[in-house]
Amino acid sequence: MSSPNYTMIGLMSGTSGDGLDIAYCGYELQDQWSYEILDAITIPFPKDLGQNLMNCHLLSALELALLDVSFGKWMGEQVRDYCSEKQIKPMAVCSHGHTVFHQPAKGLSLQIGNGWALHQASGQKVINDFRMKDVQLGGQGAPLVPIGDKLLFPTIDFCINLGGIANISMESAGQRIAFDTCPFNLLLNAQANVLGAEYDKDGAWAKEGKLNQTLYNKLNALSYYTKSDSKSLGREDMEEAFSPLLLDSGLSERDILRTLVEHFAFQISRVIKQYQTTNQPSVLITGGGAYNSFFIERLGNLLDDKWIHTLATPELIEFKEALVFGFLGVLRLRNENNCLASVTGASSDSSGGMIFG
Repeated sequence: MSSPNYTMIGLMSGTSGDGLDIAYCGYELQDQWSYEILDAITIPFPKDLGQNLMNCHLLSALELALLDVSFGKWMGEQVRDYCSEKQIKPMAVCSHGHTVFHQPAKGLSLQIGNGWALHQASGQKVINDFRMKDVQLGGQGAPLVPIGDKLLFPTIDFCINLGGIANISMESAGQRIAFDTCPFNLLLNAQANVLGAEYDKDGAWAKEGKLNQTLYNKLNALSYYTKSDSKSLGREDMEEAFSPLLLDSGLSERDILRTLVEHFAFQISRVIKQYQTTNQPSVLITGGGAYNSFFIERLGNLLDDKWIHTLATPELIEFKEALVFGFLGVLRLRNENNCLASVTGASSDSSGGMIFG
């Protein structure tokens, strides 16, 4: 009997809000899981939709419900056209959705992108709402990617994703742990926007700026960094804790960028040093921040250059989260755990995700 082979589409709409990642991936289980990104694209959001998604937490209940359906339908139409063009038929489409509210302490993590609308518009089986079961089990509902890190990248010591928010996952005392380490592109891109660009290419503006010790100390003193158990950051934390410090600093955008980069490099290096079990840990860095060469340089410097920076292909850098959401769908179809209590702080591991169609 041949080993199970799964072809799935993973959909990711991240907190940075630039577009929809579509990754068509294959997964195979022999002695361990292997994967292949067969094809992947990013479809920019139409201007109106992008603005609605970025401001969705401000909408009325009815407006949000309507956006949930229209966004699900729009994603479904993109998937339908993509499958038609590539002449493919995945086993399922696995969608993260767009996070509106993430308040696990109140039992809430809401991602929009209606499953039925996505299913009807795409003509495909759909799996979404991967977070809520874990939240109801007392967990953070985040991060979800670590099960993919554990099973798809078993030889890597530290998997770091630098998206809107930076997160890290690793093995500790025989179990997988992970958490959001600090913000990332959500704050960096906002400063670059003021300077007239979508992002700070290669960290060039940050490199020109000066480190401001006062702001740096205030950022490092935020209460989030004293939490030791399962923890995650959301847009709310940016608005309540981080952004006010940046606004009150009175610094130039370049100096803020420099200080943020130093702050992020310090926080991430601190975690690596705390959990490393070898002198030269291997580190895989993905997400848009992986292209920020100035940040990578500062991180390496704070690690005394005692690390192995495992180079990722551009495809893996840009589509790893969509790849892993496809894999979460595989585990869901197999009724196997796709959410780890050791990561989220839930009362038990679980297999989350709603299946439509």
